[in-house]
Amino acid sequence: MTQTANLTWEDLDRAAEANRRAAVARGAEGAPPTRDLPVGRSRLLGVDAARGVALIGMIAVHSLPESDAAGRPTWWFTAFGGRASALFAVLAGLGIAFLTDRRRVRPAAGSGLVAALVVRALAIGAIGLALGYTDGSLASVILPYYAVMFVLAIPLVFLPTWLVAFTGVVVAAGASALLHVLPQLPEPSYDNAAFAQLVDDPVPLLTELSLTGEFPAVTWLAYLCAGLVIGRLTLTRRRVLVGLLTAGIALAAAAPVASWVLLDRFGGAEQIALTQAKSGLDAAGTAELLTLGGDGTTPTSTWWWLAVDAPHTGTPLDLLGTTGSAIALIAVMLLAGRVARSLPRRVISVLLVPLAAAGGMTLTLYTAHIVFINSDLDSSTPVTGFLVQVVVFVVVAAAWWATAGRGPLEGLVTALSRGARRLATWNGRRSRGRVGMSMYSPGGPRGRTPGRAVTDGMTPRPSRRGAT
Repeated sequence: MTQTANLTWEDLDRAAEANRRAAVARGAEGAPPTRDLPVGRSRLLGVDAARGVALIGMIAVHSLPESDAAGRPTWWFTAFGGRASALFAVLAGLGIAFLTDRRRVRPAAGSGLVAALVVRALAIGAIGLALGYTDGSLASVILPYYAVMFVLAIPLVFLPTWLVAFTGVVVAAGASALLHVLPQLPEPSYDNAAFAQLVDDPVPLLTELSLTGEFPAVTWLAYLCAGLVIGRLTLTRRRVLVGLLTAGIALAAAAPVASWVLLDRFGGAEQIALTQAKSGLDAAGTAELLTLGGDGTTPTSTWWWLAVDAPHTGTPLDLLGTTGSAIALIAVMLLAGRVARSLPRRVISVLLVPLAAAGGMTLTLYTAHIVFINSDLDSSTPVTGFLVQVVVFVVVAAAWWATAGRGPLEGLVTALSRGARRLATWNGRRSRGRVGMSMYSPGGPRGRTPGRAVTDGMTPRPSRRGAT
């Protein structure tokens, strides 16, 4: 729900122009240039529309019943439970990719970006801790977990894409297994993290935010890796989007099938039942966890718990399935934004633009949603309350988007992170200016040719701005 990149039309147009220059360069080297010319605005529309879907899904999970009278999951919980928050996390990784111009960051040029990400994490964490005084039984505030995730994601921007993907696979496969091999960690004790816990018990709180809470940052780093890899792809190519859609559907379908095979055919469910006494759950609690999901982790009474794919269990199959659904939805939204025929495009725009408007200020609307469901204003039936929130949020977002642009909290976070980035870059330039020859000395870089980068003050080299 955080707009990690807080993108504008201009940001995506610049990224699209970089894609175009790269395609032209490949054509000059003998490779045929792509026909799918970059369309920055269409891509932003799809990304923000995906955020809008995630926001509506999260409102549904918080506002509507998760099960019916018979204890079966409702259709909206089946559709959005665990998937909406995972989609937000994948989109956060996608936003980080756009912040880094969709390429690996060189360590020497990374001080400004690191400062921006750290300040962004602190700002989002502060908003989350302020919301931590709300009722955790109504909704668990995810923002403090996101703050830790963003800090953990900083090293990823310096890695090549293949290594980011490998890191994501390792995290998805092994993060939940850590709880089975580490010494017994304390059970989560905070419904929602607040400033008081940060001051009184910082270490237990950070442990909970990182490993044992409902959205454990170490485990959820797999989502950020997936988003970062996707963001570095050439998303202006139709075949790339079709490939993402196919891969996403395959992953989303493979997870429940694999879980069913492991639990029902290989005896995993039976082992879970046999070790129930050591899990700390009774029969009803075990059935509920297997059906409706957990609070971020699973019991460690048996390794067979890792074969579960229920929402918010953090198991490899849970991560696999929710990552797949997020990738598929992002691909659908990006493909929809590429439709060129006039009539279908108008119809699609009627659907995408309101979603994109809401997705453009998800941090503000998420905060408003948490405040609303904790207030006396939310006194109607669940369905009515859900519909009221969606309609009001979409209307307000569309009006704000058409007039003011970026949401108020998004503007605050962006201003702080950009200020930190400028300050870090300025300090870095000052430090470089003091070391070695002066920039005003005869041998220094008095003038630069536009489009060229100076390496040692004497020998220019071609810029790699368009490379990925």
